[in-house]
Amino acid sequence: LGKCLISPIVLAAYAYNRSLSELGPGGRSEGEPGVLCQLFAFLMAFFGLAPTLLLLAMALECWLSLGHPYFYRRHLTRRLGATLGPAAAGLCALFCALPLLGFGVPMQYCPGTWCFIRMAGGGPRQLGFPVLYASLMGLVVLAVGACNVSSMRHLYSMARRQPHRGTPTATATGTPCMEELDHLVLLGLMTVLFTICSLPLIIRAYMGAFAADFNENADLSALRFLSVNSIVDPWVFIIFRTSVFRTFLHRICRRLN
Repeated sequence: LGKCLISPIVLAAYAYNRSLSELGPGGRSEGEPGVLCQLFAFLMAFFGLAPTLLLLAMALECWLSLGHPYFYRRHLTRRLGATLGPAAAGLCALFCALPLLGFGVPMQYCPGTWCFIRMAGGGPRQLGFPVLYASLMGLVVLAVGACNVSSMRHLYSMARRQPHRGTPTATATGTPCMEELDHLVLLGLMTVLFTICSLPLIIRAYMGAFAADFNENADLSALRFLSVNSIVDPWVFIIFRTSVFRTFLHRICRRLN
């Protein structure tokens, strides 16, 4: 949804060879970004934060289902799962709308084809939102990492309890179950990718606020890293779930064992 809403705006800017502020209605004062630029900044902030909260919900569900199955079975229902997504999206929308109300400043970045919240320069009122945004994202990254590491530990324990090749149980049931190993490696890959792609934006927000480091190229690279996460993660999941890749992984693990 984020790609479908944001990409046409960028393509229109390139097609008409104009900046986002020039495409849409102008701001209320000189130097203020236009309405289209403010909308673009809101969408970038929203679709940067909302998927991380959904990933946190998925990581919490995985951790509870593996580590606390009785609590999970009793308290987590389909109705709760159905309401969690819209509730997280609504909270993100309210939070990311704060710059439109004056807490934080939307800014057009070079070369004029994208906008985001100003992450350097200005007073506490302008820089308070990016610091709060980065802090919230940092907490979510830590929580997702902790939940996934705990889930990986449970999966590793389950895999260790599987009967080994050559034992009577393994001979009766065939090859040992490798499903825990599949989920273990998949969780590890997605956790590493998510952390690597999220940290640059968090670091840039703190550097801009406390070190007054204004560098549009570095900010652009941080936003690119954040966008890469939503592109790469589905492909990692799709490729890893193919039978060829899983067979290749199982052979490597058997060689190592």
